[in-house]
Amino acid sequence: MVAYVLAVLAAVGLVGAAAFTFRLAGKGTDDRDAGGPSAGHAGAMLSALFLLVFAIAVIVPWTTADAARQNTQAESRAVVDAYWAAADLPAVMVGPVRTGLREYVTFVVEDEWPLMARGRLDPMGGVRLDELRSRITELTSDDEDEREARAALLDQLGTIGAARAQRAADAAATPPAGLLALTVLTGLSVILFPFLAGARPRGITLAPLAAMAALLGFGAYLTWDITRAFDGPLAVTPDAFTAALHEFARIAGGV
Repeated sequence: MVAYVLAVLAAVGLVGAAAFTFRLAGKGTDDRDAGGPSAGHAGAMLSALFLLVFAIAVIVPWTTADAARQNTQAESRAVVDAYWAAADLPAVMVGPVRTGLREYVTFVVEDEWPLMARGRLDPMGGVRLDELRSRITELTSDDEDEREARAALLDQLGTIGAARAQRAADAAATPPAGLLALTVLTGLSVILFPFLAGARPRGITLAPLAAMAALLGFGAYLTWDITRAFDGPLAVTPDAFTAALHEFARIAGGV
C-alpha cells in the first residue's frame, strides 16, 4: 500500500513540476477552458484507464469461473469412473465403496456447495475421501483382476482429490488486491471529471452524464458481485455433481 501511495504522489508531483518548469520557460499558453486540450487529454486518458481496469475486473473472475466449471466437470467425471471401477472389486466391497462415493457427491451438493459461495470447502468432504481411500488401500486379494481394480480405483480417487483441491482454490480465488477499489476510483473520476475541469452542465446536458453515471455504477457493482466463482451472476452450479448422482442411479439400475 505504501508503494501505491508513493507512486501516486510521484505522478502528481511530476505534473506540478512540469507545469512550474514550462511556466518559468515561458512555453505554451494558459489553458483554463473546460473543453481545452488539457481537460480533453485528461478526460480521454481517464476514460481509457477506467475501461482497462473494468475489463480486467470482469475478465479475471470470468476466466476463474470458467476454469472452476470445467474442474467440477472433471471431478464429477472421475467420481463416475470410480463408481464404474468399483464393480471389479470383491463382491463384499462393491456396495460399500459405491455407497461411499454416492454419499460423497450428495455431501458436496447439499452441504458443501453453500459454503463455497463464501470461499471455502467443508473439511468433512476430505475426511470422507480419506476414509474411502483407506478402506480400499487395506483391501488385499490374490486375484489379479481385483488387484488391478483396486489400483484403478485408487488412481480415480487420486484424481478426485486433486480436483477437490483445485475446487478449494477456485472457491477462494478473488481478483487482485486493489483492483475493485481502482475500478470504483476510476469510475468516480470519470463521473466527476467534467465538474473538476470547470464545466457546469445544466438542464438537458445533465441527462447523458446521469446515464453514464448509472451505467458506471452498475459496472462497478458488477465487478464486486462476480468476485467469487461460486457466488453471484457467474456462480458455478453443482449441475455436474447432480448429473453424477443420476448416473449412479442409471449404473445401479443396469447392474
